[in-house]
Amino acid sequence: MPSDPSAPVIWERRLLAVAPWLLIASALVRTWTIVTGFGNETIDLYVYWALAPHVLEGDLYQVTSPHSPPDFPLPFTYPPFGALVFLPMTWLPWVAAQWTFRLLSGLCLYWLVRVSLRLVAGPGWTAEPRVWRRRAILWTAVLLWLQPVYHTFEFGQINLVLAGVVLAAMVARDPRVAGAGIGLTAGVKLVPAISGLYFLATRRFAAAAWSVVAFAVSVALSFLVDAEQARRYWFELLGAADRVGPVATAHNQSLRGALSRTLGYDVGMSWPWIVAAVVSVVVAGLALRVAVRARDALLGVLVVQFLGLLLSPISWDHHWVWVGALLIWLVHSRVVPWVRWTLLALWCPIMFWDLIAFQLDRQPTIWTISRPGWLSLVGWAYPAFALLTLAAIAFVLKDRLGGDRGPASAEVDGLDGAKAA
Repeated sequence: MPSDPSAPVIWERRLLAVAPWLLIASALVRTWTIVTGFGNETIDLYVYWALAPHVLEGDLYQVTSPHSPPDFPLPFTYPPFGALVFLPMTWLPWVAAQWTFRLLSGLCLYWLVRVSLRLVAGPGWTAEPRVWRRRAILWTAVLLWLQPVYHTFEFGQINLVLAGVVLAAMVARDPRVAGAGIGLTAGVKLVPAISGLYFLATRRFAAAAWSVVAFAVSVALSFLVDAEQARRYWFELLGAADRVGPVATAHNQSLRGALSRTLGYDVGMSWPWIVAAVVSVVVAGLALRVAVRARDALLGVLVVQFLGLLLSPISWDHHWVWVGALLIWLVHSRVVPWVRWTLLALWCPIMFWDLIAFQLDRQPTIWTISRPGWLSLVGWAYPAFALLTLAAIAFVLKDRLGGDRGPASAEVDGLDGAKAA
Protein backbone atom coordinates (compact mmCIF):
# COMPACT_ATOMS: atom_id res chain seq x y z
CA MET A 1 0.00 0.00 0.00
CA PRO A 2 1.57 3.32 -1.02
CA SER A 3 1.93 6.22 1.42
CA ASP A 4 -0.91 7.90 -0.48
CA PRO A 5 -3.69 5.30 -0.51
CA SER A 6 -5.50 7.23 -3.25
CA ALA A 7 -2.74 6.54 -5.77
CA PRO A 8 -3.43 3.35 -7.76
CA VAL A 9 -0.66 0.77 -7.85
CA ILE A 10 0.14 -1.36 -10.89
CA TRP A 11 -2.14 -4.28 -10.00
CA GLU A 12 -5.02 -1.94 -9.27
CA ARG A 13 -4.58 -0.14 -12.59
CA ARG A 14 -4.92 -3.48 -14.34
CA LEU A 15 -8.12 -4.23 -12.47
CA LEU A 16 -9.50 -0.75 -13.13
CA ALA A 17 -8.94 -1.24 -16.85
CA VAL A 18 -11.33 -4.20 -16.88
CA ALA A 19 -13.62 -3.01 -14.06
CA PRO A 20 -16.80 -2.80 -16.20
CA TRP A 21 -16.32 -6.39 -17.37
CA LEU A 22 -15.66 -7.53 -13.81
CA LEU A 23 -18.89 -5.88 -12.69
CA ILE A 24 -20.88 -7.55 -15.48
CA ALA A 25 -19.39 -10.95 -14.64
CA SER A 26 -19.92 -10.47 -10.92
CA ALA A 27 -23.53 -9.38 -11.38
CA LEU A 28 -24.31 -12.29 -13.72
CA VAL A 29 -22.82 -14.91 -11.40
CA ARG A 30 -24.48 -13.42 -8.33
CA THR A 31 -27.82 -13.26 -10.13
CA TRP A 32 -27.49 -16.90 -11.13
CA THR A 33 -26.74 -17.99 -7.54
CA ILE A 34 -29.75 -16.04 -6.28
CA VAL A 35 -32.36 -17.15 -8.80
CA THR A 36 -31.32 -20.79 -8.72
CA GLY A 37 -31.31 -21.04 -4.92
CA PHE A 38 -33.16 -19.90 -1.84
CA GLY A 39 -32.86 -16.28 -2.96
CA ASN A 40 -35.39 -16.76 -5.75
CA GLU A 41 -38.09 -16.77 -3.08
CA THR A 42 -37.03 -13.37 -1.62
CA ILE A 43 -39.28 -14.16 1.33
CA ASP A 44 -38.89 -10.79 3.05
CA LEU A 45 -39.75 -8.86 -0.10
CA TYR A 46 -42.84 -11.03 -0.41
CA VAL A 47 -43.88 -9.91 3.08
CA TYR A 48 -43.78 -6.27 1.93
CA TRP A 49 -45.50 -7.04 -1.37
CA ALA A 50 -48.24 -9.27 0.02
CA LEU A 51 -48.97 -7.54 3.32
CA ALA A 52 -48.55 -3.81 2.60
CA PRO A 53 -52.13 -3.46 1.19
CA HIS A 54 -53.46 -4.54 4.58
CA VAL A 55 -52.48 -1.11 5.92
CA LEU A 56 -55.60 0.15 4.15
CA GLU A 57 -57.71 -2.73 5.47
CA GLY A 58 -56.92 -2.25 9.15
CA ASP A 59 -55.44 -5.70 9.82
CA LEU A 60 -51.76 -5.12 8.95
CA TYR A 61 -50.53 -6.64 12.21
CA GLN A 62 -52.97 -9.55 12.31
CA VAL A 63 -51.87 -11.25 9.07
CA THR A 64 -48.73 -13.15 8.10
CA SER A 65 -47.06 -13.87 4.79
CA PRO A 66 -48.45 -16.90 2.92
CA HIS A 67 -44.84 -17.76 1.97
CA SER A 68 -43.60 -18.01 5.56
CA PRO A 69 -41.21 -20.81 6.64
CA PRO A 70 -42.96 -23.67 8.48
CA ASP A 71 -41.42 -22.75 11.86
CA PHE A 72 -41.80 -18.97 11.64
CA PRO A 73 -44.92 -17.17 10.35
CA LEU A 74 -43.64 -13.86 8.97
CA PRO A 75 -45.63 -10.79 10.02
CA PHE A 76 -45.21 -7.18 8.90
CA THR A 77 -42.81 -5.75 11.49
CA TYR A 78 -42.28 -2.15 10.34
CA PRO A 79 -44.33 0.93 11.31
CA PRO A 80 -47.53 1.56 9.34
CA PHE A 81 -45.77 4.30 7.36
CA GLY A 82 -43.45 1.60 6.00
CA ALA A 83 -46.43 -0.23 4.54
CA LEU A 84 -47.62 3.02 2.92
CA VAL A 85 -44.19 3.43 1.30
CA PHE A 86 -44.32 -0.13 -0.04
CA LEU A 87 -47.80 0.26 -1.51
CA PRO A 88 -46.71 1.38 -5.04
CA MET A 89 -44.62 -1.79 -5.34
CA THR A 90 -47.74 -3.91 -4.74
CA TRP A 91 -49.33 -2.51 -7.90
CA LEU A 92 -46.83 -4.56 -9.91
CA PRO A 93 -47.14 -8.31 -10.56
CA TRP A 94 -44.93 -10.29 -8.18
CA VAL A 95 -42.18 -11.15 -10.68
CA ALA A 96 -42.01 -7.56 -11.93
CA ALA A 97 -41.86 -6.26 -8.36
CA GLN A 98 -39.13 -8.77 -7.55
CA TRP A 99 -36.86 -7.75 -10.43
CA THR A 100 -37.58 -4.05 -10.06
CA PHE A 101 -36.55 -4.21 -6.43
CA ARG A 102 -33.41 -6.18 -7.25
CA LEU A 103 -32.42 -3.57 -9.81
CA LEU A 104 -33.13 -0.76 -7.35
CA SER A 105 -31.00 -2.47 -4.70
CA GLY A 106 -28.15 -2.91 -7.18
CA LEU A 107 -28.29 0.77 -8.11
CA CYS A 108 -28.31 1.73 -4.43
CA LEU A 109 -25.22 -0.41 -3.85
CA TYR A 110 -23.46 1.46 -6.63
CA TRP A 111 -24.67 4.78 -5.19
CA LEU A 112 -23.43 3.83 -1.72
CA VAL A 113 -20.01 2.96 -3.15
CA ARG A 114 -19.72 6.15 -5.20
CA VAL A 115 -20.72 8.47 -2.38
CA SER A 116 -18.34 6.68 0.01
CA LEU A 117 -15.49 7.02 -2.48
CA ARG A 118 -16.40 10.66 -3.14
CA LEU A 119 -16.14 11.38 0.57
CA VAL A 120 -12.75 9.71 1.04
CA ALA A 121 -11.36 11.11 -2.22
CA GLY A 122 -11.94 14.75 -1.37
CA PRO A 123 -10.36 17.02 -4.02
CA GLY A 124 -8.80 13.92 -5.58
CA TRP A 125 -12.19 13.05 -7.08
CA THR A 126 -12.00 15.99 -9.47
CA ALA A 127 -8.22 15.65 -9.93
CA GLU A 128 -8.51 12.03 -11.11
CA PRO A 129 -12.20 11.51 -11.92
CA ARG A 130 -11.68 8.53 -14.23
CA VAL A 131 -9.69 6.61 -11.62
CA TRP A 132 -12.28 7.14 -8.91
CA ARG A 133 -15.21 6.30 -11.16
CA ARG A 134 -13.53 3.10 -12.23
CA ARG A 135 -12.93 2.36 -8.56
CA ALA A 136 -16.65 2.75 -7.95
CA ILE A 137 -17.36 0.13 -10.62
CA LEU A 138 -14.68 -2.20 -9.22
CA TRP A 139 -15.86 -1.85 -5.63
CA THR A 140 -19.44 -2.56 -6.67
CA ALA A 141 -18.29 -5.78 -8.35
CA VAL A 142 -16.41 -6.78 -5.19
CA LEU A 143 -19.16 -5.88 -2.71
CA LEU A 144 -21.71 -8.02 -4.53
CA TRP A 145 -19.83 -10.84 -2.78
CA LEU A 146 -20.04 -9.26 0.66
CA GLN A 147 -22.32 -11.55 2.67
CA PRO A 148 -24.64 -8.82 4.07
CA VAL A 149 -25.10 -7.52 0.52
CA TYR A 150 -25.70 -11.00 -0.87
CA HIS A 151 -28.20 -11.83 1.88
CA THR A 152 -29.98 -8.52 1.25
CA PHE A 153 -30.58 -9.66 -2.33
CA GLU A 154 -31.32 -13.21 -1.24
CA PHE A 155 -34.05 -12.23 1.23
CA GLY A 156 -35.27 -9.21 -0.74
CA GLN A 157 -34.46 -6.86 2.13
CA ILE A 158 -34.41 -3.04 2.01
CA ASN A 159 -30.99 -2.50 3.59
CA LEU A 160 -29.22 -1.18 0.49
CA VAL A 161 -32.07 1.20 -0.33
CA LEU A 162 -32.15 2.56 3.23
CA ALA A 163 -28.36 2.80 3.43
CA GLY A 164 -28.24 4.77 0.19
CA VAL A 165 -30.89 7.23 1.39
CA VAL A 166 -29.37 7.54 4.87
CA LEU A 167 -25.84 8.20 3.58
CA ALA A 168 -27.10 10.85 1.15
CA ALA A 169 -29.15 12.49 3.89
CA MET A 170 -26.40 12.48 6.51
CA VAL A 171 -23.99 14.35 4.25
CA ALA A 172 -26.54 16.62 2.55
CA ARG A 173 -25.92 20.37 2.59
CA ASP A 174 -29.52 21.48 3.04
CA PRO A 175 -30.72 20.78 6.63
CA ARG A 176 -34.27 20.21 5.39
CA VAL A 177 -33.13 17.54 2.94
CA ALA A 178 -30.84 15.97 5.52
CA GLY A 179 -33.46 15.93 8.25
CA ALA A 180 -36.29 14.77 6.00
CA GLY A 181 -34.17 11.90 4.68
CA ILE A 182 -33.40 10.58 8.14
CA GLY A 183 -36.85 11.23 9.60
CA LEU A 184 -38.71 9.50 6.79
CA THR A 185 -36.37 6.48 6.68
CA ALA A 186 -36.82 6.17 10.44
CA GLY A 187 -40.56 6.21 9.77
CA VAL A 188 -40.10 3.21 7.48
CA LYS A 189 -37.70 1.34 9.76
CA LEU A 190 -36.76 2.69 13.18
CA VAL A 191 -33.00 2.02 13.32
CA PRO A 192 -31.99 4.92 10.99
CA ALA A 193 -33.26 7.31 13.69
CA ILE A 194 -29.88 6.96 15.41
CA SER A 195 -28.40 8.93 12.52
CA GLY A 196 -29.62 12.06 14.27
CA LEU A 197 -26.69 11.67 16.66
CA TYR A 198 -24.38 12.64 13.82
CA PHE A 199 -26.30 15.88 13.30
CA LEU A 200 -25.95 16.68 17.00
CA ALA A 201 -22.24 15.80 17.06
CA THR A 202 -21.58 18.08 14.08
CA ARG A 203 -23.82 20.83 15.51
CA ARG A 204 -26.26 20.57 12.65
CA PHE A 205 -29.17 21.28 14.94
CA ALA A 206 -31.49 22.40 12.15
CA ALA A 207 -31.05 19.05 10.40
CA ALA A 208 -31.71 17.23 13.69
CA ALA A 209 -34.89 19.27 14.20
CA TRP A 210 -36.09 18.58 10.65
CA SER A 211 -35.52 14.85 11.19
CA VAL A 212 -37.82 14.96 14.23
CA VAL A 213 -40.44 16.85 12.23
CA ALA A 214 -40.26 14.41 9.30
CA PHE A 215 -40.51 11.42 11.63
CA ALA A 216 -43.51 12.99 13.38
CA VAL A 217 -45.18 13.51 10.00
CA SER A 218 -44.67 9.81 9.15
CA VAL A 219 -46.29 8.81 12.44
CA ALA A 220 -49.14 11.27 11.96
CA LEU A 221 -49.87 9.89 8.49
CA SER A 222 -50.16 6.38 9.89
CA PHE A 223 -52.67 7.59 12.49
CA LEU A 224 -54.65 9.36 9.78
CA VAL A 225 -54.88 6.16 7.75
CA ASP A 226 -55.91 3.97 10.69
CA ALA A 227 -55.58 5.26 14.25
CA GLU A 228 -56.21 1.92 15.94
CA GLN A 229 -53.66 0.14 13.79
CA ALA A 230 -51.05 2.83 14.48
CA ARG A 231 -51.84 2.82 18.20
CA ARG A 232 -51.34 -0.91 18.34
CA TYR A 233 -47.93 -0.71 16.69
CA TRP A 234 -46.56 2.22 18.68
CA PHE A 235 -47.95 1.23 22.08
CA GLU A 236 -48.09 -2.58 21.99
CA LEU A 237 -45.81 -4.09 19.34
CA LEU A 238 -42.89 -1.66 19.32
CA GLY A 239 -40.82 -3.42 21.99
CA ALA A 240 -41.74 -6.99 21.00
CA ALA A 241 -38.38 -8.08 19.55
CA ASP A 242 -39.42 -11.74 19.44
CA ARG A 243 -42.16 -10.79 17.01
CA VAL A 244 -39.47 -9.57 14.59
CA GLY A 245 -37.69 -12.90 14.85
CA PRO A 246 -35.84 -15.29 17.16
CA VAL A 247 -33.49 -13.07 19.15
CA ALA A 248 -30.69 -15.62 19.53
CA THR A 249 -30.55 -17.05 16.03
CA ALA A 250 -27.19 -16.72 14.29
CA HIS A 251 -28.79 -14.22 11.91
CA ASN A 252 -29.07 -11.69 14.76
CA GLN A 253 -25.68 -10.02 15.12
CA SER A 254 -26.61 -7.40 17.72
CA LEU A 255 -25.25 -7.21 21.26
CA ARG A 256 -28.49 -8.70 22.55
CA GLY A 257 -28.24 -11.64 20.17
CA ALA A 258 -24.60 -12.37 20.99
CA LEU A 259 -25.14 -12.06 24.76
CA SER A 260 -28.22 -14.29 24.63
CA ARG A 261 -26.36 -17.03 22.75
CA THR A 262 -23.52 -16.89 25.27
CA LEU A 263 -25.65 -16.82 28.44
CA GLY A 264 -28.29 -19.25 27.18
CA TYR A 265 -31.35 -17.04 27.56
CA ASP A 266 -32.78 -13.88 26.04
CA VAL A 267 -31.06 -11.15 28.06
CA GLY A 268 -33.56 -8.50 26.98
CA MET A 269 -32.53 -5.18 28.51
CA SER A 270 -31.18 -6.71 31.70
CA TRP A 271 -27.82 -5.82 33.29
CA PRO A 272 -25.58 -7.77 30.84
CA TRP A 273 -27.07 -5.81 27.94
CA ILE A 274 -26.96 -2.53 29.86
CA VAL A 275 -23.24 -2.97 30.62
CA ALA A 276 -22.45 -3.86 26.99
CA ALA A 277 -24.59 -0.98 25.73
CA VAL A 278 -22.89 1.56 28.02
CA VAL A 279 -19.46 0.40 26.88
CA SER A 280 -20.57 0.64 23.24
CA VAL A 281 -21.99 4.14 23.68
CA VAL A 282 -18.83 5.40 25.41
CA VAL A 283 -16.46 3.92 22.82
CA ALA A 284 -18.64 5.06 19.93
CA GLY A 285 -18.88 8.55 21.44
CA LEU A 286 -15.09 8.80 21.60
CA ALA A 287 -14.79 7.47 18.05
CA LEU A 288 -17.38 9.96 16.80
CA ARG A 289 -15.41 12.80 18.39
CA VAL A 290 -12.32 11.62 16.50
CA ALA A 291 -14.26 11.55 13.22
CA VAL A 292 -15.72 15.02 13.75
CA ARG A 293 -12.33 16.51 14.66
CA ALA A 294 -10.79 14.92 11.58
CA ARG A 295 -13.66 16.32 9.46
CA ASP A 296 -14.16 12.80 8.13
CA ALA A 297 -17.83 12.58 7.19
CA LEU A 298 -17.80 8.95 6.08
CA LEU A 299 -16.10 7.83 9.27
CA GLY A 300 -18.64 9.73 11.35
CA VAL A 301 -21.50 8.11 9.45
CA LEU A 302 -20.00 4.65 9.99
CA VAL A 303 -19.47 5.16 13.72
CA VAL A 304 -23.11 6.13 14.22
CA GLN A 305 -24.43 3.29 12.07
CA PHE A 306 -22.28 0.71 13.85
CA LEU A 307 -23.58 1.94 17.19
CA GLY A 308 -27.14 1.53 15.93
CA LEU A 309 -26.42 -2.02 14.79
CA LEU A 310 -24.94 -2.89 18.17
CA LEU A 311 -27.78 -1.43 20.26
CA SER A 312 -30.74 -2.57 18.17
CA PRO A 313 -32.44 -5.66 19.67
CA ILE A 314 -32.41 -7.26 16.23
CA SER A 315 -29.59 -6.57 13.77
CA TRP A 316 -29.83 -9.27 11.13
CA ASP A 317 -26.55 -10.09 9.41
CA HIS A 318 -27.87 -8.49 6.22
CA HIS A 319 -28.27 -5.18 8.08
CA TRP A 320 -24.47 -4.91 8.20
CA VAL A 321 -24.13 -3.63 4.61
CA TRP A 322 -22.32 -0.64 6.16
CA VAL A 323 -19.22 -2.81 6.45
CA GLY A 324 -18.81 -2.34 2.69
CA ALA A 325 -18.35 1.41 3.23
CA LEU A 326 -15.95 0.66 6.08
CA LEU A 327 -13.77 -1.44 3.78
CA ILE A 328 -13.69 1.44 1.29
CA TRP A 329 -12.65 3.82 4.07
CA LEU A 330 -9.92 1.48 5.30
CA VAL A 331 -8.43 1.00 1.84
CA HIS A 332 -8.54 4.58 0.59
CA SER A 333 -8.16 6.78 3.68
CA ARG A 334 -4.91 7.83 5.30
CA VAL A 335 -4.98 5.26 8.08
CA VAL A 336 -2.02 3.93 10.05
CA PRO A 337 -0.95 0.91 7.96
CA TRP A 338 -0.94 -1.66 10.74
CA VAL A 339 -4.43 -0.59 11.82
CA ARG A 340 -5.66 -0.76 8.20
CA TRP A 341 -4.32 -4.26 7.63
CA THR A 342 -5.41 -5.56 11.03
CA LEU A 343 -9.00 -4.42 10.57
CA LEU A 344 -9.11 -5.69 6.99
CA ALA A 345 -7.75 -9.05 8.18
CA LEU A 346 -10.53 -9.23 10.77
CA TRP A 347 -13.45 -8.13 8.62
CA CYS A 348 -12.74 -9.65 5.21
CA PRO A 349 -12.87 -13.36 6.15
CA ILE A 350 -16.23 -13.07 7.93
CA MET A 351 -17.66 -10.75 5.28
CA PHE A 352 -16.74 -12.77 2.20
CA TRP A 353 -17.32 -16.22 3.71
CA ASP A 354 -20.81 -17.15 4.92
CA LEU A 355 -20.12 -17.35 8.65
CA ILE A 356 -23.84 -17.11 9.35
CA ALA A 357 -24.65 -20.24 7.32
CA PHE A 358 -21.82 -22.03 9.14
CA GLN A 359 -23.57 -21.27 12.45
CA LEU A 360 -27.06 -22.02 11.20
CA ASP A 361 -25.96 -25.47 10.08
CA ARG A 362 -24.93 -26.17 13.67
CA GLN A 363 -28.01 -24.99 15.57
CA PRO A 364 -31.02 -27.33 15.93
CA THR A 365 -33.55 -24.58 15.04
CA ILE A 366 -33.55 -20.81 14.72
CA TRP A 367 -35.35 -20.72 18.08
CA THR A 368 -32.54 -22.42 20.01
CA ILE A 369 -30.88 -19.90 22.33
CA SER A 370 -28.00 -21.64 24.08
CA ARG A 371 -24.88 -22.56 22.08
CA PRO A 372 -21.78 -24.62 22.85
CA GLY A 373 -18.96 -22.38 24.07
CA TRP A 374 -16.97 -22.23 20.84
CA LEU A 375 -20.09 -21.65 18.73
CA SER A 376 -21.32 -18.81 20.92
CA LEU A 377 -17.85 -17.27 20.57
CA VAL A 378 -18.11 -17.45 16.77
CA GLY A 379 -21.52 -15.78 17.10
CA TRP A 380 -19.84 -12.66 18.48
CA ALA A 381 -17.98 -11.98 15.22
CA TYR A 382 -19.91 -8.99 13.88
CA PRO A 383 -20.52 -7.11 17.18
CA ALA A 384 -17.04 -7.92 18.54
CA PHE A 385 -15.26 -6.67 15.42
CA ALA A 386 -17.50 -3.60 15.37
CA LEU A 387 -16.46 -2.78 18.94
CA LEU A 388 -12.79 -3.37 18.07
CA THR A 389 -13.14 -1.06 15.06
CA LEU A 390 -14.72 1.68 17.17
CA ALA A 391 -12.02 1.24 19.82
CA ALA A 392 -9.28 1.48 17.19
CA ILE A 393 -10.76 4.75 15.93
CA ALA A 394 -11.22 6.14 19.43
CA PHE A 395 -7.90 5.18 21.00
CA VAL A 396 -5.38 4.42 18.25
CA LEU A 397 -6.36 6.78 15.43
CA LYS A 398 -7.39 9.76 17.55
CA ASP A 399 -4.24 11.71 16.64
CA ARG A 400 -3.24 9.79 13.54
CA LEU A 401 -5.82 10.45 10.84
CA GLY A 402 -3.57 12.36 8.49
CA GLY A 403 -3.95 14.89 5.76
CA ASP A 404 -6.34 17.64 4.78
CA ARG A 405 -9.45 15.78 3.86
CA GLY A 406 -10.83 18.73 1.94
CA PRO A 407 -14.37 20.05 1.89
CA ALA A 408 -15.88 16.94 0.31
CA SER A 409 -15.35 15.08 3.57
CA ALA A 410 -17.25 17.67 5.55
CA GLU A 411 -20.92 17.02 5.99
CA VAL A 412 -21.99 20.35 4.51
CA ASP A 413 -20.53 19.51 1.11
CA GLY A 414 -21.25 15.82 0.99
CA LEU A 415 -24.36 15.88 -1.17
CA ASP A 416 -22.72 18.16 -3.71
CA GLY A 417 -19.98 15.59 -3.99
CA ALA A 418 -22.52 12.84 -4.40
CA LYS A 419 -24.24 14.77 -7.18
CA ALA A 420 -20.91 15.24 -8.90
CA ALA A 421 -20.55 11.49 -8.85
